[in-house]
Amino acid sequence: MEINILADAEAVARAAAQIIAAEARAAVMARGRFILAVSGGRTPWQMLRALAGEEVPWAGVFVVQVDERIAPAGDPDRNLTQLRDSLLSHAPLRPEQICPMPVEEKDLVAAAASYAAQLRELAGSPAELDLVHLGLGADGHTASLIPGDPVLEVADADVGLTGLYQNRRRMTLTYPLLNRSRRVLWVVTGAEKAGMLARLRSGDPSIPAGRIRCSSALILADRAAVGHSEVR
Repeated sequence: MEINILADAEAVARAAAQIIAAEARAAVMARGRFILAVSGGRTPWQMLRALAGEEVPWAGVFVVQVDERIAPAGDPDRNLTQLRDSLLSHAPLRPEQICPMPVEEKDLVAAAASYAAQLRELAGSPAELDLVHLGLGADGHTASLIPGDPVLEVADADVGLTGLYQNRRRMTLTYPLLNRSRRVLWVVTGAEKAGMLARLRSGDPSIPAGRIRCSSALILADRAAVGHSEVR
């Protein structure tokens, strides 16, 4: 697993935007489209705002969600709310190029199955995403793959539902889909992540993040998350 260590969160966000833009150009040239799955978080919103200013073949880009809180439309807790503010309001993406998780539906089980079907229609069967952006929680979670939650054991569906976590249920992509992706980009910032980042790098399967396939993964981390002063 490759890691690039940068000075701070802002530098990580800029570097991540540049990598995503390059991957988008290559994918559109090779296959005519680029399917990007994005997670939430403060640094990712900086990343997506920077991405809006990069050279990207936007007409061939499709954006899907890695996970989402079960909350009403426009709720500030929703990743979609922040996604719209940071990227969708600044990049020339048509509504049909955005695939939000249907967390407002009454039947969430059916909604998760519907989202999986939408991903198959967009990315083939089985669905294969071009780039998945992931974060790392201080408890070792990634996406909404939460320690101890039954969603960790889902092996027959690409989209699952969690129990309560920080007062919200979540809809999330599951290991089968995440581990089929062509590329994984980890964005990890903050000193509180240092212990879990070390475990992620060692491939520790006892934390949810450690079960993500690492052969096509790149970690972008700031010095605080790494815990020493090395900068590349």
